[in-house]
Amino acid sequence: MRVHHLNCGTMRPPGGRLIDGEPGLFRRATMVCHCLLLETGTGLVLVETGTGTPAVENPAGWLGSAFVRLTGAVADQELTAVHQIRELGFDPADVRDIVLTHLDLDHAGGLVDFPHARVHVYAEELRALQAPHDRRERNRYRRVQFAHGPLWKSYSDSGDSWFGFDAVRELDGLPPEILLIPLAGHTRGHAGVAVDTGNGWLLNAGDSYFFPGELEPEPNCPPGLALFEGLMQTVKTPRLDNQRRLRQLVKEHGDEVTVFSAHNSVEFERLSGRSRV
Repeated sequence: MRVHHLNCGTMRPPGGRLIDGEPGLFRRATMVCHCLLLETGTGLVLVETGTGTPAVENPAGWLGSAFVRLTGAVADQELTAVHQIRELGFDPADVRDIVLTHLDLDHAGGLVDFPHARVHVYAEELRALQAPHDRRERNRYRRVQFAHGPLWKSYSDSGDSWFGFDAVRELDGLPPEILLIPLAGHTRGHAGVAVDTGNGWLLNAGDSYFFPGELEPEPNCPPGLALFEGLMQTVKTPRLDNQRRLRQLVKEHGDEVTVFSAHNSVEFERLSGRSRV
């Protein structure tokens, strides 16, 4: 299976080293929306969609003015998934399936650009969108991004074991090399997406962690980013438990599984071979 790493949404939040851990305080940090495009025998599969083309045309209306102001979201047509898919020589209409870690606006914002694709997500995450527990959960999802009526394919969090993670699911109509991994915490239906490349596994861990240092034996995270993680979590204990399990996975199986998060630019550079944008 051929894998393409795409950045489908650059963000430049203020805070410098408080956000990305690199030198300099009075500068903007760099974050990405790390997506995967998978070439399979039955069509293209997109893992995450980024912010979408409407975020270029109307950033505040699509993402919300508070998000744009807080994150410094960059409006750039060349960063959209549809543009990058065309640049690779494919027709975006050949994206028949989309697999999401969760439904936050910077992960699901591009669904509208692929209206005929099936969208694979945990049922609990879909319930959070359709029947939120409280106002805070309701406000985290941008309803406008789902107004086109996505073709949902939802799953329970039951399944087989994978490197010590329980309730792992294969996905309907997709190759068995693509798995949904339960990683609740950031949202209550948050997932990881594992891909067997034929040369080892990739695990897109979404927003289950934000900084590579969180997976080190002695975890560390820039204070501003750690604060953001805590503010955005839906269920604290599962989030911390899953971070611990990810650390264990890296320690015991790091030669077999490459774990990456959704927004770290250094991880994206390393895996894609491209400099940050």
